[in-house]
Amino acid sequence: MAHHKSALKRIRQTEKRRLQNRYYKKTARTAIKNLRDLKDKAEAETFLPKVISMIDRLAKRGNIHRNKASNLKSGLMRHVNTLGATA
Repeated sequence: MAHHKSALKRIRQTEKRRLQNRYYKKTARTAIKNLRDLKDKAEAETFLPKVISMIDRLAKRGNIHRNKASNLKSGLMRHVNTLGATA
């Protein structure tokens, strides 16, 4: 158990940050899943910038690696672009 005030404060801060990070990451994962489930190209094109913004924010904060963010974004853009061809 921590004995210093600063250590106790650090424990509180990291727990709060961990919960916030988990919320942002889960929200982005759900948005990615919802985007992949969309079949309408117009709807997907309007939703794509919001999802890309979420992914960029995660990468900026360090929740995900910037290369993973880039791979996710390119995959989602490829998915949205192929929606019109299959319909």
